[in-house]
Amino acid sequence: MKLLSTQVEGYIERSSWIRKMFETGIELKKKYGEDAVCDFSLGNPDVPAPAAVGEGLKELAETADKPFAFGYMPNFGYPTVREKLAETVSEEQGVKVSGSDLIITCGAAGAINALYRAILEPGDQILCPAPYFVEYGFYAQNSGGELVTVPSKPLTFELDLDAIEAAITEKTRVLLINSPNNPTGAVYTKEELEGLAAVLKKANEGRERPIFLVADEPYRFLAFDGVDVPSILPLYPYSIVVSSFSKNLSLAGERIGYGLLNPDMPEKEKLMAGLVLTNRILGFVNAPAVGQKLLEKALGSQVDKNIYLERRNAMDSVLKDAGYSYTMPKGAFYFFPEAPGGDDVKFCAALQEEKILAVPGTGFGFPGYFRLAFCVGTEVIERSREGFKKAIEPFK
Repeated sequence: MKLLSTQVEGYIERSSWIRKMFETGIELKKKYGEDAVCDFSLGNPDVPAPAAVGEGLKELAETADKPFAFGYMPNFGYPTVREKLAETVSEEQGVKVSGSDLIITCGAAGAINALYRAILEPGDQILCPAPYFVEYGFYAQNSGGELVTVPSKPLTFELDLDAIEAAITEKTRVLLINSPNNPTGAVYTKEELEGLAAVLKKANEGRERPIFLVADEPYRFLAFDGVDVPSILPLYPYSIVVSSFSKNLSLAGERIGYGLLNPDMPEKEKLMAGLVLTNRILGFVNAPAVGQKLLEKALGSQVDKNIYLERRNAMDSVLKDAGYSYTMPKGAFYFFPEAPGGDDVKFCAALQEEKILAVPGTGFGFPGYFRLAFCVGTEVIERSREGFKKAIEPFK
């Protein structure tokens, strides 16, 4: 008996690497104990939410008995939340943004899916640098699109602008970037983004339907060593920012995010109307009332970045001590080292023998590397030191 659609069965098969690591972690922890396993497989932020979130919850509890405390709202979100968010985003992006440029969504994923449903025709293509977040391909397919990946430059993961330009076709509708990047920690420079904008402007000449540049930015707040995360908004009129508060406010489970249209985009009102419609018909309807009210209270605060900086430096020490090849991440909370011997699947299996969990780069469309999520305590990172040394020895 066939219970699932062919498409969903395909999703499950292709998204299996992180799921496999999760299941493997459960088995290893059962066998050796929680404290014996060093699990770097999941990007689940463990840093406590800022105090403003707890304060917001207390205030909500005091008003919960009022009529319509959690009632229906405009589908684009509470107007007061949009206006306050617009102030914060204007400062982050260096571009004046109004509440009418924003739609509050069920995380960045909700924003991307609503956008694709609004703009894609069957067969349209989304270009994306690889490595990439695995679910990007599924989001495209949800709306009849196709994800086409373009390899980034090895080890540094800089954009290969020539390869991107060569990959653009008449079917290209979106170019999707993620900076700071999951899984590499790369941050695209202003020069790279200016070059990318120039490529897209050239490609748009004579096109009836423009190519949208979409920046997925949930890690914008988490850049290290004074690295700047440039905004795409001043560089390209058909640009859209999507983001969430899963990481900077540690609200991953609350599913709160937004879509931001370039204030200077031609016909942006029409696109926003489309997003409001698709956000509703896809079943999100609007982002959670509790999440929006917490966001309004907590905007302007964030988790302690120094915790992640300390962990990044600890992981750097462990990998350097063991002799791995990697580029120091400029942002986010991931390392993406080269897999010794070149076979990422085989090497991740070797790490498992040392009770270390990592995700093969194959799962992110970039074989030969592996991802380590350092959103774990420094004691876990330090405990992995000898295991990383032992795992690499047979490959030297």
